[in-house]
Amino acid sequence: MDAKLEKQKQLSRPRFIPVSYASAAPEARISSLTGDDGDQALAWLPLIYCSADFPLELFETAISQLIHHPEYNSTLILRSETVSETTTDFPECIPRLQGLRAVRNVHRKLLPRRPGRDSGLEQHCTLYASTAEDDASPSTLVLSPIVTDEQPLPYYHPAVSHIAFRYVLTDSPVLQIEAVPLPGTQTDISSRLYRTCLALLDTLHRYGWGALTHYQKRVKHDCIIPRETYQDLYLIMRERHKHLVDTWQEVTDPRKHVFEDIGIATFLMLLWKDMYGSNPISSSAVSSDSKSEPWRNWPRPPAGFLDLGCGNGLLTHILSAEGYQGLGIDLRARTSWSHYPETTQAQLRVEALDPTTLVGPSTPDGFPSYLKPGVFVIGNHADELTPWVPVLSTLCSGSGYLSIPCCAWTFDMRYERSSTQNYPFPEEDFIQRLNLGGEGSNTSSYSMYRIWLASLSAYCGWKIECETLRIPSTRNWAIIGRARTYDPNEDTEIRRRVEEIVENVQERGLFRTRTPEGKAGEH
Repeated sequence: MDAKLEKQKQLSRPRFIPVSYASAAPEARISSLTGDDGDQALAWLPLIYCSADFPLELFETAISQLIHHPEYNSTLILRSETVSETTTDFPECIPRLQGLRAVRNVHRKLLPRRPGRDSGLEQHCTLYASTAEDDASPSTLVLSPIVTDEQPLPYYHPAVSHIAFRYVLTDSPVLQIEAVPLPGTQTDISSRLYRTCLALLDTLHRYGWGALTHYQKRVKHDCIIPRETYQDLYLIMRERHKHLVDTWQEVTDPRKHVFEDIGIATFLMLLWKDMYGSNPISSSAVSSDSKSEPWRNWPRPPAGFLDLGCGNGLLTHILSAEGYQGLGIDLRARTSWSHYPETTQAQLRVEALDPTTLVGPSTPDGFPSYLKPGVFVIGNHADELTPWVPVLSTLCSGSGYLSIPCCAWTFDMRYERSSTQNYPFPEEDFIQRLNLGGEGSNTSSYSMYRIWLASLSAYCGWKIECETLRIPSTRNWAIIGRARTYDPNEDTEIRRRVEEIVENVQERGLFRTRTPEGKAGEH
């Protein structure tokens, strides 16, 4: 067998083969947990097990993923937040187990994805190790929900008072899940509890193998805006704008477009708050709703935003509705435009932007009014205008830009990876820092296009930052320019580079501005 294939086979995750405890042969069953002292009344019920294909020493690493990222196993959970953590003073309410001692307790709070429908839940996550050895590795995790008469179990939590994940050392080590079901809870293989345990066991098996093979996530989220900060604001924005799904005017999928643009708007609001923090909003523009809507007083682009190729205008509408000034331009008005409030309609324009007229003797007097110093340029799936985003931002002395590329275009033709040369890389590890996702040599056409865009942005004088946005789209990679590599008032070399790019496009004569559909200025 080929050595490469043999290596891949060796690194392949072993097949996950779950076994229902109830259907297992008696001699194959592992004895269940037993309470110690006053906890003997707890009736632990083994439900399911599988082989453990990683050593005990990695159990804590694997199980920590379950503790800190419950959202990976339930679409109803947004995230967990750690309330407290201890290795000494353990809560009285956690189970006491024969042959095991508590070594770490994490008190966490589960936050629901739909707080208007589901309630949050606090939970004790307790790791236990064997009492036989002082330095034994943890082998058991017990999750114990904290419930009261006023705070019952939410739907997303199984109907149990405790659920345990065990690494059992035998001749062939196994992973086993046990629970203390609430009275009346079904536990057969078709029950919701069993199906939940099956999914959790599969996840733990996968995490353990990942720890063994040093698995790394293909992409990294939250490189620029912290996850918690983004999610908290996104929940608010979603509640404020989810009604747009019911009033959608286009033929495209409303849920995808509405929630995608809510996510992008949320990211931009937080990005601008961080970018322009040293330039607080003027006192004359301070909103009286600062307590209930604090973002209305957050810093923002000094010359507003420009949404290039704004399409249905939804992103412009959301930003406008939240108090941000800017414009969305496109070659034609969409059906949605006339259904937005008048304040949004005033910020949507039919325009045909020709970047090739912005450099050289044929340049008209001044740039278009929307390309002014300090503007923040947005290229959200801007197609043919995508490569022009960093160029325009440099030419007009913009304050920054966000580009989310989709269709691969160069300045005047489709991108061809075999014939389109990258611009010089500013650092040796330039590609590695782009957070492109995927594995291997980044040779897919889309990966190569993103590398080309990033090299272009650096060539235009921007410090490159990349983020994989939390939006419902496979095209969710964003490149952000919010700082320059030069002083705009002193360095003319960068501007000359950018002007040469435009001049080369002019010489080829291939760029054609499409004719606007409709009367410019009517929308």
